[in-house]
Amino acid sequence: MSKPKFPRGFIRQLKAVRKKRPRTVIEHILKHGFITTEELRTEYGYNHPPRAARDVREEGVPLETFRVRDSEGRSIGAYRFADVRKARFGALAGRKVFSKGFKKQIINALGCRCTICLQPYEERYLQVDHRIPYEVLGDVETRGREVANYMLLCGSCNRAKSWSCEHCINWLEQRKSEVCRVCYWAAPEAYKHIALVEIRRLDLVWTGDEVEVYEGLKKRAALLQSNMPDYVKKALKRHIKNDCSTE
Repeated sequence: MSKPKFPRGFIRQLKAVRKKRPRTVIEHILKHGFITTEELRTEYGYNHPPRAARDVREEGVPLETFRVRDSEGRSIGAYRFADVRKARFGALAGRKVFSKGFKKQIINALGCRCTICLQPYEERYLQVDHRIPYEVLGDVETRGREVANYMLLCGSCNRAKSWSCEHCINWLEQRKSEVCRVCYWAAPEAYKHIALVEIRRLDLVWTGDEVEVYEGLKKRAALLQSNMPDYVKKALKRHIKNDCSTE
């Protein structure tokens, strides 16, 4: 795959990026034309490649995701520069660091739990995240940093949100904040779609004494040769039907 040529101004802006992770990714793409998720893991130790790609995008650098074959013939993800006309170096100057005081304000408003799965966590395990992706709206601090524009996410939900958002057409092409505003990943309390797909989602977590209940459900589902999501859905349907019949 031949390396494309880029305008001098674009190259100059790329070289002005100083943060280590995005700079590492940028330099690799400049040298080789693209970087694979495998290279991000094995050569640079980035175990969550989408996060590394997101760091680059947060610097205003347009990236596109595509598929390539690794040495064993497996299909893996890769990143390369997208349309340079979509570069927004001035609009996105890198993610702002959230102060401990601001995180406390969010905790006071939302509780010390993940906004998506609603599971309580110690403060150190929760990450502050923009409800509307940074790449779509930029940092809202220029309009006043308001608690309502942010959420708290556990590591698992943050990774799930990143993957879903980064594969959404609105993220990749349209970048309309009003679309994000009614997405599950921005407003799980009241949403109309998930990454533009008409779908509904319920994240359930069993902890402590509830784990025994989960294991019981899992065994029952296995006996019925069903997967857990389908089994739980059927159980809920039966419960609702029984409730209605007794009213």
